[in-house]
Amino acid sequence: MNQEVPNSKLPALVVQRLTGQETFRIDNLPLQANVQDFWQWACSDLLSNTLRGQLAEYVVGLTLGCDGGVRTEWDAVDLRWTPDGANEPISIEVKSAAYLQSWKQKELSAITFDIAPKKAWDAPTNTSNEDACRSAQVYVFALLHHQCKDTVHPLDLAQWSFYALPTKRMDAEWKQQKRVSLGPLEKEHGLAFGFAELPTRIRSAVA
Repeated sequence: MNQEVPNSKLPALVVQRLTGQETFRIDNLPLQANVQDFWQWACSDLLSNTLRGQLAEYVVGLTLGCDGGVRTEWDAVDLRWTPDGANEPISIEVKSAAYLQSWKQKELSAITFDIAPKKAWDAPTNTSNEDACRSAQVYVFALLHHQCKDTVHPLDLAQWSFYALPTKRMDAEWKQQKRVSLGPLEKEHGLAFGFAELPTRIRSAVA
């Protein structure tokens, strides 16, 4: 029978970044398989919806310089970026979409982004919102705009386009709306921009 463990003995784990060379083992006997093997098995399909979303978060973090550490699963926001000279971090939510999918398609996918308010859990404070809301200060919409399966390459950042909107503006325009398509997004934001412009555009969205 399992014994009840006091909450004081169940703190949040401090997750360390892995190298990929850590081996699987049985007790203290290492096997001929390591974490890199697992990553190759689980994470090679960068066009899959789940992994493409995580890749988009990393790409945005990459240009902001906040790609260190380890991604926090289920956090209220995807990234926290403290620009040079700023006292407080900017909270960022990243949403991705793509015309191309891994599976056989009859046509290009329609572009829509999830913007639904949610009852989010905040990892640093271990608290949840009582009411559904959009927790981040800025939403970054990342579109893998390439449309040829023979040459699509999610690691080629020239194949991505971005939009950045302040959450207050989204709340005023779209209120409790759950998804937004490309047309209304461009009407509110204007044309997309490239990878190198992300830091400036996010600063502008906050300002």
